[in-house]
Amino acid sequence: MKLNNVTIYRPERCAAGYTLFCHTYEKAETGRDGIAHIYLIDMEGHPVHEWHVATAVQLARLQPDGTLLYMTRDRSDLNSVGIYRLAPDSTVLWWYHCRADHDFHVMDNGHLMIHTIRDRMTPRLGNELRRSPTFIEVAPDKSLLWQWRGEEHLDELISLVGLEIPIDWERRMDEEIAERLTWDTRLQGLTVTEMRSAKTTLVQQRSFDWAHNNTCHVLPENAAGRQDVRFRPGNILFSYRSLDIIGVIDRETGAIVWAWGPGTLDGQHQPTILANGHILVYDNGARRGWSQILELDPLTGEIVWRYTGAPRRAFFAPFISGAQRLPNGNTLICEGASGGRMEGRLFEVTPEKEIVWEYRSPYADPGTYGIYRAQRYSPAFVAPLSA
Repeated sequence: MKLNNVTIYRPERCAAGYTLFCHTYEKAETGRDGIAHIYLIDMEGHPVHEWHVATAVQLARLQPDGTLLYMTRDRSDLNSVGIYRLAPDSTVLWWYHCRADHDFHVMDNGHLMIHTIRDRMTPRLGNELRRSPTFIEVAPDKSLLWQWRGEEHLDELISLVGLEIPIDWERRMDEEIAERLTWDTRLQGLTVTEMRSAKTTLVQQRSFDWAHNNTCHVLPENAAGRQDVRFRPGNILFSYRSLDIIGVIDRETGAIVWAWGPGTLDGQHQPTILANGHILVYDNGARRGWSQILELDPLTGEIVWRYTGAPRRAFFAPFISGAQRLPNGNTLICEGASGGRMEGRLFEVTPEKEIVWEYRSPYADPGTYGIYRAQRYSPAFVAPLSA
């Protein structure tokens, strides 16, 4: 067995399969050879398939028929943004043009639920242009079937988690900077003038992108949904990183019916609901300086499982990243920007928190960000690629 960038591998304790990932490209030409790459690796770290694309890339998902769906980043060429379907040889089979951002979900009926963004005036959030989350459902023929706008549902967040409107970003950034100053050497080295400038920039960024949603997860059948209609299949789980809030949208009414996070979450990514009805979420810890994976019972608010580094700061990605619960009960963790660096670390842990597989990507380029997410697929799921 010859390992390739795999530093830990205990086969008997791992969920065997293939792992899909890519570094985040603002635009393809920032890649080492002028194109963006998406990789599928085996458990030993060897690439078994690779896709080449000529656009920005943020997230990819392998499909049961062997095709690949990927989304671009909105912060690049608006003429090429959207969701693409690729053949195994990277030929573009389908493209839906939209300002796709951070996440999409393939629904059971073949439709796509896509998170997109819109910049518009929202007086309740201030007198300047604001970026707001929008979910759209799109059919294979590209018809728009459903749309949801986040700025229209502020009152539900006021009721559910006590969100204050207007949002006091000055106070929030003062609190964030004070917390980060306890560990962030970059901030510690700033002069008073530089600190004021840094705060001004943070206030402008956060107030503009007030929600910064990074998740679009259509709920599957799950145990919580059998007890509580808020978590029934078809509802949508979101993640407002800027506000430390995860929540559920009722697909039929459009109302936000559940929300949680302030006081616990810190710039989180990728909440997903598990078959047992619990929610798994990567809690980045952008302010506190260390990350954790949480498994939450949404019916009780109890955190039933938690993974942290030992010591805690040994596991830290202040942005991007995610986690996937595997069929054997293990958890695949994407530490997308390990320690703030861009190379990316993927690792698998048991319920007892033992690391049984670890991979460090050699594919980071100067023009790429870290690994936004990673996904493990079973050998049977991957088989159509070689058919």
